[in-house]
Amino acid sequence: MAMEVATPAPAPITAPERNIILAPATVETHKKNRIRVSNTKKPLFFYVNLAKRYMQQHNEVELSALGMAITTVVTISEILKNNGLAKEKNVLTSTVGMKDETKGKMVQKAKIEIVLGKSDKFDSLVPPVTNGKTPEEVAKEETEAAVEVQEAAATMA
Repeated sequence: MAMEVATPAPAPITAPERNIILAPATVETHKKNRIRVSNTKKPLFFYVNLAKRYMQQHNEVELSALGMAITTVVTISEILKNNGLAKEKNVLTSTVGMKDETKGKMVQKAKIEIVLGKSDKFDSLVPPVTNGKTPEEVAKEETEAAVEVQEAAATMA
């Protein structure tokens, strides 16, 4: 099990002529195919649709989450795998130290990263996007359309 620990930046080192701030290099760099999932910000199928678009563009997607959002990442992964769109490449679990904003002390949070690749039949199941929109915009539109269909079905019932 890999461990990641966030360390605070050291205090600035001062010299009489100038101030120099030294900070450690960040461990985690921004990846274009990473989706950081929250269970409070967007609906589940927003992330499912976004993951499909990322797989179209990059052939794989990395889903990551902390704490209570881990179940959402696992659900997204299972939806994509059960629909024949993705295959699991890697799963990484770890613990990260974070500062609790309410209590002001360090707390340990569980973290998961799941890397999914395109399945062999992905391209035949998902139509290509050629309208020049970002994956986020397409995922939002698809989610809104799915909600409208659900609302229409609910009013008819």
